[in-house]
Amino acid sequence: MAIKFQYNKTSQQGLAKQLKIRERALPTLKNKESALRVEVKKAKDKAAVLDEALKKELSLYEDMMQLWSEFDPSLVEINDVELTSKKIAGVQTPILEKVHFEVRDYNMFDKPSWFPDGIAILEKLAKIAIERAVFERKMELLDFARKKTTQKVNLYEKVQIPGFQDAIRKIKRFLEDEENLSKAAQKIVKNRQQNAEAES
Repeated sequence: MAIKFQYNKTSQQGLAKQLKIRERALPTLKNKESALRVEVKKAKDKAAVLDEALKKELSLYEDMMQLWSEFDPSLVEINDVELTSKKIAGVQTPILEKVHFEVRDYNMFDKPSWFPDGIAILEKLAKIAIERAVFERKMELLDFARKKTTQKVNLYEKVQIPGFQDAIRKIKRFLEDEENLSKAAQKIVKNRQQNAEAES
């Protein structure tokens, strides 16, 4: 990214101001990036834990697979999922508050005695799966923000700050050269005047 500037004091002051803003913002951005990195890892770890919990729960009921063929899964329905949000390093992330289930009426005398337990098991499995999905979404949001922040850190650190410093250096050199030329020109004019006065 080429920084546009003019060889004058006003341009130099404007660039110095921009440079100062970026130099001040850089530590904050770096802190945000590392905080997001930590939060992404936490969310990823929690999603993995929930994934394991879901697999473990499912394995507990493997020996009951024959019974599940009798079960009517339409008895249990997810009615609503209550989510709130929390800001983490400036990023809105979802938090699972509650999962509302609706259990359809059924005749307890027609169905096997383990149906209420089956309903509880289904609700538990669904809640774990939903919570895992929420943590995966949280991880995606945080990771996206972390990537954006990393890009900004790199832009400031590797492009803009060195660019502004280089532009300011060029302007300073130009102004110093201009001042030296002006002084040299004044000296020449002064010497000519003195020589002209000496001759006359």
